Amino acid sequence: MNTQTIPVAIINPDAPPESLEAKQPPIDNGTERYGKEGYFSRDYMAREWQKMWTRTWLIAGVSADLQEVGDYFLFDISQESIIVTRTEEGVKAFYNVCAHRGSKLVFEERGNKKVFVCPFHSWSFHNNGELRRITDEETFHPEVIAQRPGLTPVACEEHAGIVFINMQDSPPPLLEMLGLPQGYLETYRIDEMKVVRHVRSEWGSNWKVGVEAFYESYHLHAVHPETRGVMGDLNVQYDLYPHGASRMIVPLGQPSPRAHDQTTVNEGLQIMLRDAGIDPEGFTGTAADVRQAIQKGKRERAKRLGLDYSRFTDGQLSDSWATGIFPNVQIGCHPEAAFLMRFLPHETDPERFYYDTMTLMFPVEDPNYCPPGWMGLPEGTDVSGSVRPQTEHYTIEEDANLGQVLSQDSTLMPIVQQGMRSRGFKGQLWGEQEQRLRHFHVELERRLAQD
Repeated sequence: MNTQTIPVAIINPDAPPESLEAKQPPIDNGTERYGKEGYFSRDYMAREWQKMWTRTWLIAGVSADLQEVGDYFLFDISQESIIVTRTEEGVKAFYNVCAHRGSKLVFEERGNKKVFVCPFHSWSFHNNGELRRITDEETFHPEVIAQRPGLTPVACEEHAGIVFINMQDSPPPLLEMLGLPQGYLETYRIDEMKVVRHVRSEWGSNWKVGVEAFYESYHLHAVHPETRGVMGDLNVQYDLYPHGASRMIVPLGQPSPRAHDQTTVNEGLQIMLRDAGIDPEGFTGTAADVRQAIQKGKRERAKRLGLDYSRFTDGQLSDSWATGIFPNVQIGCHPEAAFLMRFLPHETDPERFYYDTMTLMFPVEDPNYCPPGWMGLPEGTDVSGSVRPQTEHYTIEEDANLGQVLSQDSTLMPIVQQGMRSRGFKGQLWGEQEQRLRHFHVELERRLAQD
């Protein structure tokens, strides 16, 4: 009998059970070793599309991109393209295809159109999906067009500043399927943020390899050794929620327990203090005091700026609440910003995917404001929110300028992908630092097994 005690990290043992910070009760997902064919099998890829992608609530974009009636953006996934647009009746979504002969209607990634005109025969549609005009309608038998064919709708809902779509005809309720506690995402007020950078880059592995790498901190010491001075990678709290949702609270502003020096306020900690409005030159504490100082500094700065941080716990001010929404999303939740990361399947190749990341911030009008270094924004990024930046597209051969950490990840993933094909690899062995991965795969396999 195995009597080993598995350590469990709890960020705040005093957090009341109803607090969003509270450690969630454990979920027994077993110890099964899953097969590896799902990472390179085209048949498995087809099953995922038919049974999972087309039957799941997916994050299509953010409300910030739909400010005015007529605003739209395209959500492209695999070989489907979906128009998401704000109408007089609210946000709606439609397949990006003409009802006449199947031509794609819209090609620009985002814009403002109250009428969509087909480039093939100039049929036109209102942005609420209704047919507007059939070119030379008198040349059609009335029976052919009796239904006044409009755009085919896609289920669409907004929640907490995020726009979700579902390709099922009658999908289950969004909030139920998200699995997150009530108020979890709303706390961050993403609906008031603006996109300040949007990058879509192609990476050399299956999309699940991407999800898995971002769902654990176990690899930080090996792949990202520079984080040892500022991230408590062994102090991470992992929480599992219904329907494949999960999160990890990664404490920032403290050295990793793996680091030999637990006292010196190293250069990385000094930068984090400065980002919180604290002069590191006058800081008299040790490394163990930095996290709490960051929390206090951010509260004081919020008061000076007239910001309401009363809704945040102390831990939310310093830590990263990396929140996973099944099947392909991680949101890095911070008081100042949100990182919306999507791992999108390639159209035809199961050994490639698209890493699509949006950085959202509260608008900052001060031209001298410098975003915190941990945000990884290129120098000169406009954070005023006045102009929505164009999406930056990068091929697998190009450097997406995502910073050192993500560059390290994108370099490693093709190595992992190739290794999985080896006859010597039998399938993944997940430890408790990787419990989010097992939770994800249990939900994925459950959905693939459904009729």
